[in-house]
Amino acid sequence: MLDRVTSMQIFIKVVNTGSFSAAGRAFNLSPTMVTKHINALEQRLNCTLLHRTTRKISLTEAGTLFYQGCDKILSEMEAIEQTITAQHVSPKGHLKINAPLSLTLRHFSPLLMQFSQQYPDISIELGLTDRIVDLVEEGWDLSLRIGKMISSTLKARKLASIEFVLCASPSYLKENGTPQRIQELSNHQCLRYSLGTLMNRSYWKFGKNGEHNIRVNGSLTANNGEFLRDAAIMGQGIAYLPKFLLNQELIKKQLVPIQLDYPTIQDAALYIMYPPSDYVPLKSRVMIDFLAQQFSKQAPWD
Repeated sequence: MLDRVTSMQIFIKVVNTGSFSAAGRAFNLSPTMVTKHINALEQRLNCTLLHRTTRKISLTEAGTLFYQGCDKILSEMEAIEQTITAQHVSPKGHLKINAPLSLTLRHFSPLLMQFSQQYPDISIELGLTDRIVDLVEEGWDLSLRIGKMISSTLKARKLASIEFVLCASPSYLKENGTPQRIQELSNHQCLRYSLGTLMNRSYWKFGKNGEHNIRVNGSLTANNGEFLRDAAIMGQGIAYLPKFLLNQELIKKQLVPIQLDYPTIQDAALYIMYPPSDYVPLKSRVMIDFLAQQFSKQAPWD
């Protein structure tokens, strides 16, 4: 079966040159093969496209309509190909990024502004949520996520290690005592994060690789780390949060780090995730490389 697009291109060339032979030379085909392409189109359309004599080729009424349609379709195809090819040379397009709310507001926003200045032809749509999103199902190009790298159909690039800190306000520790062992946390008000994979509403992980699961309780649970941090500052309980949310509060001693008999988890990291594909769009690749370069110098929270 002959390729329909090639047949359309050959048809256009025959009409423009007025010659089967000239069209054949343009496509490196014999006049016989050119004739087969034209015949295939006419058979498919069940009509005659060209009047042919030994001296002249002219369009039929159907041929004129088909010529106009082919010319429009092929021009649009060429424009699309040029647009896509240009994206390989100069990054452009619409880039959809999903990222955690608190991380973005505290540290990611300035980097996005810098990226936009560097790549003005890329428009950015930013979605802020702490929940894990389905990139493919929801149509995101990239996603920033904090956690441990687990088996996934997604591709990922590590940007930075994430340190977690167990902490509480001086007033809470003065009133309730400072725990010394991880088992003692069951006797305290623990401010629990409902969306976490490392720390959730029921268990907190300790140890270098998170090998110790400790059941925790508390009267306050939320899906936002900044809310839990503020609750800890107000003496509502003990929080277990990434250090990038706590830097200033620890320096000001609004919160005090708590050292237990096992360390906080040490294998968490910030990853940039993207759908699996042999072809990663240039707009995505430049963002991935940009963030990797920025974080290779120093994590923003450091």
